[in-house]
Amino acid sequence: MFRLENAQSLVGLAVILLICWTVSENRRRFPWKLAIGAIAIQALLVLALFGLPVLRAALAGVGQAVDGLATSTQTGVAFVFGFLAGTPNQPYPLTDPGSLFVFGFRVLPVILVVCALAALLWHWRILRWVTQGFGIVFEKTMGLRGAPALATAATVFMGQVEGPIFIRSYLPSLSRSELFLLIAVGMACVSGSTMVAYATILNDVLPNAAAHVLAASIISAPAGVLLARIIIPRDPATEQPQDLDPAAAKGYDSSVDALIKGTSDGLAIVLNIAATLIVFVALVAMVNGVLGLFPDIAGGPPSVERGLGALFAPLAWSLGIPWADAPAAGALLGVKLVLTEFTAFIRMGEIPLGEITERTRVIMTYALCGFANIASVGINVAGYTVLVPERRAEVMGMVWKAMMAGFLATCLTAAVVGAMPSQLFGQ
Repeated sequence: MFRLENAQSLVGLAVILLICWTVSENRRRFPWKLAIGAIAIQALLVLALFGLPVLRAALAGVGQAVDGLATSTQTGVAFVFGFLAGTPNQPYPLTDPGSLFVFGFRVLPVILVVCALAALLWHWRILRWVTQGFGIVFEKTMGLRGAPALATAATVFMGQVEGPIFIRSYLPSLSRSELFLLIAVGMACVSGSTMVAYATILNDVLPNAAAHVLAASIISAPAGVLLARIIIPRDPATEQPQDLDPAAAKGYDSSVDALIKGTSDGLAIVLNIAATLIVFVALVAMVNGVLGLFPDIAGGPPSVERGLGALFAPLAWSLGIPWADAPAAGALLGVKLVLTEFTAFIRMGEIPLGEITERTRVIMTYALCGFANIASVGINVAGYTVLVPERRAEVMGMVWKAMMAGFLATCLTAAVVGAMPSQLFGQ
C-alpha cells in the first residue's frame, strides 16, 4: 500500500535530480529518457528481487551463504590468532561479550577470502560470464557503448578501480563523459568483497542484511550512470570507434594461481581499508577534541558527527526517513562521506534496536552502500594515474564531481527503495 512516507521519498528523487542538473556542464541536454528509464529499471529491480518468490528465495540463499562464509572465515582466523579472534573459549572471564566483535578479526579477513574466491570464479569463467551478461544489459538498456558497459558491470562486482582494469586499453580513447561515468559509477557501487563485510557488520541489527547489501550495489549502478550523464552529458561527436575484445581482460595460469593472486590482492585491499580507517578516525577524534574546548550547543558538546547530522538531516528526511530519525541518519551520511562507508556501517550497527525504525535501517543501508567518500578521491586519482597516466589532469578535474555523483546515486537508490511499499521488505 502506498503511504505518505512513500510520497516523501519522491521528494528525495526530485531534489537529487535538481542538484545534479544545477551543476551540469550542459543544462540544456538533460537526458529525460535515461532518467525515466534508469529510475524505472531501479524500481523494477527492487520489485523483482523482493517481490518475486524465486528471486526472494535466492536472496535469502545469499544471506545463508554469507553467514556460512563468515563462519568458515572465523575458523581460519581462530586458527591463526586463537582467542583474539573472539572464540567462545576465552582464557579470562568475560564481562562484556559484545567486545568479542573486533573489526580487524571479524570483518577484514572476510575480504581476503572473498577476493580469493572471486579470482577463482573469474578463472573458472563463471564471474566473467556474469560480468559480460550485465555489460550487455547496461549496453542495451542504458545506451552505453561496449567498453564502458563492460567496465560498469565489472565495477559492480570487482570495485571502483578494479572494474576499469578490464578495459584498460580502451581508457585513453573514452570520451570525457564516458571517463566521468566510470569514476562516478565506481563511487556509487561497492566491490563483492566489501558487500560481504557490510552484511557481516549489519547481520545482528538488520534482517536479511546480505540481500539488501547485494541489491544496493546492483541497483545503484543505473543511478550512477544517470547522474553522471546529467552532470556531464554524452556527446557522440567526441566518441571514438571501439572494437571490444572481452578476452583481453586479465587471467590466471591455474586455479592455485588465482587463489594466490586473489589473496594477495585482498591483502592489499585489507591493508588499505585498515590504514584509511585508522587515519580518518584519528583525524576526526582530533577535531572533536578541539571542538570539545567550546561550550555545549543544544545540550551537548559540539562534534563532527553532530554537525554532519544537522547538515544532512534534511536530505535524509527527503529519502523517506521519519524526522525523528533524520539527525541520526544525517550523521551516518556525513560519516560515510568523511570517514568512509565502513565507519558509517559500524556506527549504524552500534545503534540499538528500537532507537531507530527498521525502515530507517533499510533505507540507510542503500544510502550508505557506495564508495563515495573523500578517501576514494585519492584512490581514484592514484588508480587512474596508473591505468591512464596521460589523462591524469582530466581525472583530477572531475573526480570531486564524480564523488558527489556517487554519493547522490546511493541516495537516489535509497529514495527509490523508500518509495516502494514497506510490505515488500517485510516491515
